[in-house]
Amino acid sequence: MSQSSPFFSIARAHAGAGGRAAAAALLLRHPVAQLPPRIHGLRYLPLARVTPAKTLNSHLGLPRATLSSFANADNGSSGEADATEAEQQNGESELSEMAKAFHISPRMAMSISVVIAFAALTVPLAMRSLVFHGTNKMKALAYLTLLSGFYMAWNIGANDVANAMGTSVGSGALTLRQAVLIAAVLEFSGAFLMGTHVTSTMQKGILVASVFQGKDTLLFAGLLSSLAAAGTWLQVASSYGWPVSTTHCIVGAMVVSFIVYKCIRRFVYSAPNPGQAAAAAAPIAVFTGVSAISFAAFPLSKTFSIAVLQALACGAVGALIVNRVIQKQLGDLLSSEAEKIASAANTNVQQVGFFSDITGPTGAQLQIVYGVFGYMQVLSACFMSFAHGGNDVSNAIGPLAAALSILQGVASSAEIVIPTEVLAWGGFGIVAGLTMWGYRVIATIGKKITELTPTRGFAAEFAAASVVLFASKLGLPISATHTLVGAVMGVGFARGLNRVRAETVREIVVSWVVTIPVGAVLSIFYTLLLTKILAYFM
Repeated sequence: MSQSSPFFSIARAHAGAGGRAAAAALLLRHPVAQLPPRIHGLRYLPLARVTPAKTLNSHLGLPRATLSSFANADNGSSGEADATEAEQQNGESELSEMAKAFHISPRMAMSISVVIAFAALTVPLAMRSLVFHGTNKMKALAYLTLLSGFYMAWNIGANDVANAMGTSVGSGALTLRQAVLIAAVLEFSGAFLMGTHVTSTMQKGILVASVFQGKDTLLFAGLLSSLAAAGTWLQVASSYGWPVSTTHCIVGAMVVSFIVYKCIRRFVYSAPNPGQAAAAAAPIAVFTGVSAISFAAFPLSKTFSIAVLQALACGAVGALIVNRVIQKQLGDLLSSEAEKIASAANTNVQQVGFFSDITGPTGAQLQIVYGVFGYMQVLSACFMSFAHGGNDVSNAIGPLAAALSILQGVASSAEIVIPTEVLAWGGFGIVAGLTMWGYRVIATIGKKITELTPTRGFAAEFAAASVVLFASKLGLPISATHTLVGAVMGVGFARGLNRVRAETVREIVVSWVVTIPVGAVLSIFYTLLLTKILAYFM
C-alpha cells in the first residue's frame, strides 16, 4: 500500500529527528497493525476494534482510529511541534477537553476559541442587517438578534454534529479531525445552499403573524426568547453528551436503516464472494446517493426532465469514480480472493432468508467488505452532513430572520426574503459549534448506543441522510438528531434486541422528553425578561 494514501495511519514522532527517521524506516518494513503500542517515544493512532482481521490497514489504507484515540489519549499530548516533553508527562489533566479530543496543544485550542469568539462579536458589525437600521437603539437590537441567532446555531453545531459524523468516527472510517473538517465544509454548504426552503417554513409556516398584529414588541421578545432558551438547553445537553432536538422523526429512520442493513447482510455477507459483492454494490449506492443530492440541492435546470437527466449524469460520474478507486485500492485483493473461491471444490451456495441469522465473511473477505464500506461511509457522512446543514439551520435562522424583519417593519408582509448573509451567518455558527464542542455528542452516537462497523455505520448514515434530505426538500423541519439516533438503533435491532445498550437509549429518551418542557420554561423566563428590557428600546 502506498504511504501517500490519504487513509494511511501515520505514526506521530515526539522524540526528535532521530526518532522520526527510525519510525519511518520501521513503518516501511512492517505493517502499522503489527507495531507495538509504544516504540522509543513514538505515538500513533490505535486501530479500531472491528474484526479479527487486524491487518486491515496494510491492505486498504483505511484509518481505524476511534474516538477514544482522540478523547481518551493516554497522555493527551498534542502533535504540535511546540508541545514539550514536560507537557506530555504532566498528563491530560492540564489539557482542555478540546485539546485532548483533537490532539492539539492547549495554546492552539485556546487560539481557535478566541478567533471564533472574536469573529462572532465583530462580524455582525459589518453585516447589512445591522447597518440598515438608523438609530443606535435599533442597531443595538439588531446586534443582539444576530448574536442570539449565532448562539443558537453554535449549539446546533455542538449537539447535532454527531448526526453526520458520529457513526463515521465510532466505526473508525474517519478520524475526528477529518470528520470535523469535512463536516465544516458540508454543513456550511448545506446551510447556505439549502437553508432557504426550511427557513421559510419555520418563519412563516409555524408562527401566525396575524395573532401578534400590533404587538411587535411581544413577538420580537418571543422570537429572541426562543433562540436563547433553545440555545441554553442545547448547551446543557451538549455538556453531558445528550443528543437532543426539538422536532421528532425516528420511526422512519429506524425502519429504513433496518432494511438497508438487512439488505447488506442478505446480498453481501451471504454472497459466494462477499468482497466482490460489496465492490459491485458500492457504485450502485453512490449512483443513488449522488443522483438524489444533485437533484435536490443542485437542480441546474428548472425543467423537471432536464434536472433529472443532469442528476443521473452526476450520479453516473460519481459511481465511475468510486468504482475506479475501489479497483485501484482493492483490485489485487479482489482478484486473489476470486481465484481462491473459484478453485475451492466444496464451495456451496446456501439460500438464506431476508431475516436469517447470517454469520458473515471472515479473513480477507471481511477486510474487503469493510474496506469498501469504509469508503462508502465517508461518502454517506458527506451526504448526511450536507443534508443536516440544510435542515437544521432553520432552527436558528427562522426566528432570527423573523426578528430582523420586525426591526425593519416588514413582519406582516406576505413574503420575507432571507438575506444571504444571514444564511452564511447561521452556517458559520454551526461550524463554530461543531469545532469547539461537537466531539462530546459524537461519543454518544458513535460509541454508546451499539457497536458500529463500516457496514453498520453506512446503513445508519445512508438511511438517516435520505430521510432528512427528502424532508428538507419538502420544507418539513424534522430532527436530524432523532433521525440518526433512530437509524443507529435500527441497525442494532437488525442484529438483535440485545445489541442495543438500553441504558444509553434510556438516557437519550429521557433527555428528549424533558427537552420541550424545559425549553418552554426557559422561553417563558426569557420572554418576561426581554419584554421588560425591550420596553426601553421599542
